[in-house]
Amino acid sequence: MLNSSPWVLLAAFLFACDDTTPSTSGTVSAPMPSDTASDDADLVDAAIEDTATADGEEAVEDTPPCAVTDEAVRCDHQTTFVGPSSESRTVHWQVPSGSPPVSGWPVVFAFHGSFLSGEGFFSAEAADLFGEYTQARVTAALLDAGFAVLAPEADPPAAKYWDTNQPLYSGRWTDSPDHQLMIALFAQIEAGAFGPLDAQQMFAMGLSSGGYMASRMAVAYPDRFERIAVASASYATCAGPVCVIPSLSAEHPPTLLMHGSFDAIVPLWTARLYDDRLTAAGAISRLVVVDGEGHAWIEDSPDQVVDWFRR
Repeated sequence: MLNSSPWVLLAAFLFACDDTTPSTSGTVSAPMPSDTASDDADLVDAAIEDTATADGEEAVEDTPPCAVTDEAVRCDHQTTFVGPSSESRTVHWQVPSGSPPVSGWPVVFAFHGSFLSGEGFFSAEAADLFGEYTQARVTAALLDAGFAVLAPEADPPAAKYWDTNQPLYSGRWTDSPDHQLMIALFAQIEAGAFGPLDAQQMFAMGLSSGGYMASRMAVAYPDRFERIAVASASYATCAGPVCVIPSLSAEHPPTLLMHGSFDAIVPLWTARLYDDRLTAAGAISRLVVVDGEGHAWIEDSPDQVVDWFRR
């Protein structure tokens, strides 16, 4: 599908040029499984590689799946293909170490930003743009807190943006390929394809295009998702500065919005508008604004997201 939206073209340019350095200051206001290895498997740190014992046996099940240093985050994970072979999507995923709850692990859907990859939730360098290092730290924190993480890949391959705010599908969501992906993922979770997951405790998070997709989970499947976290994005059908948000329902899942005051791709006012609409509806919402931050995960995202999903 070709996307001729002027905002998408602008976003593509800004994504390529934005080298904003993350700020540390902030203010707060109110079925086809596969064992295919990830492309970054050869980059996994020694701490991850040492999860096997000296005699070659598997490590004990409470071995942490992530190694976090000041330079990089590496999380051991699996890769699975979901859907018909001609239209299959790649899904990167991992469950926490240790024994799962009787009902299974609660699960977080992680949606990447445009031109990025779902693998960025499991492997990132400190110098990566858009706060991908912090994004991977969010994954590590969630796994440590007992949440499984599933990060599917978007289409089309060249740009990897989500359908939620594309003109062809924004008002006809059930016709979109991404809706079909979600239906397949729900079915695979219930079938146990990703291990023991709790289909009654699902959450969503994402950056930029992935943040809009997290909002789509709340809009399209409110009975499935407990809470969502939106980074540098706004309501499901908004696109950068093009943002009209309808009146919302009090049943909208509780929403955490994280945004930088200097975001040149998705203006802060669009996140404020989403927060205002949720508050007016009587829904639960929290907006965290970081002064001087650009289009990226804010530095405090690991604590913010884990605390929000634990409530």
